[in-house]
Amino acid sequence: MRAVRFHAYGGPEVLTVEETPVPRPAEGELLVEVAAVGVTLPVVRLTRGGPDGAGVPLPHVPGGDVVGRVAAVGAGVADWEVGRRVAALAFTGAYAEYVLVPAALAAPVPGGVADEAAVQLVRGGQVALGVLRAAGLQSGESVLVTAAAGGVGHLVVQLARILGATRVVAAIGRAAGAAKADALRALGADQVITYDELSAGRVQPVDVVLDGVGGDVQRACLEALAPLGRLVAFSGAGATVDVNELRMHSRTIIGFAMAHFAGGRPEVYTRHRRELWDLHLQGRLRPLVHRVLPLERSPDAHRIVEGRENVGKVLLRPDAGC
Repeated sequence: MRAVRFHAYGGPEVLTVEETPVPRPAEGELLVEVAAVGVTLPVVRLTRGGPDGAGVPLPHVPGGDVVGRVAAVGAGVADWEVGRRVAALAFTGAYAEYVLVPAALAAPVPGGVADEAAVQLVRGGQVALGVLRAAGLQSGESVLVTAAAGGVGHLVVQLARILGATRVVAAIGRAAGAAKADALRALGADQVITYDELSAGRVQPVDVVLDGVGGDVQRACLEALAPLGRLVAFSGAGATVDVNELRMHSRTIIGFAMAHFAGGRPEVYTRHRRELWDLHLQGRLRPLVHRVLPLERSPDAHRIVEGRENVGKVLLRPDAGC
């Protein structure tokens, strides 16, 4: 089968398509024939050996959120049969024609949900809903979302509105352009600001911040938090925090990592998945696709995501033409 691997850390150029054996499912695993895989910023950073992936054994086939059909079932796996549509998380091996996934992190895809939506909701939707619930968002509160046009951020904007936020502020990079701002307003953002404007304090205080950028942007986000406000960091490099400043303003910072959430709270993970399917089938939650590329163009997919050019998700499809 064709798979994308890298043999050394580096930029998008280290990704190459190679022929590798089709893996066999072990106990508790499914072998999935991949229809689409989502490209995520943590995986892009992983190829550079950054904080999300230092120490990954090489060569490495990147992981990701996948959708496809079950090709084989491992021992001890019940309720799955060959040919069934499935969406799942694969922490390695996803950039390929076939991938092994833990059955515990796999879900049947309901009828009426397209591949492009399913591959986003199985992870990006879970992160988006998970960070809002971790923040304890209450109806009537205000929300600020950074990286708002990204694969997770554009879902956070929509879900914040669905969950009752009365003011949703979307923050994006200075070079993002009018198209991104227009798309975010169409998804429910009341205000779209740049990170420069955020740093300059040109936003009214908010109750909740969902931060997917970190660093200096995260420091500006903390300044934008109202007393008793909560910031949930779900991606990016962290900023140094003065705990006494948190105490003085009764602010809270929460970290959110998908791996711990999926493995440590399976009952919540399942409940959130069903909620996301329902919202999408009702037409209330609209995952956006920025670009669909073949495996051979995975370096281009990484460049788009690393440059934060996308509005919505960048996908790889093994069957897409070059």
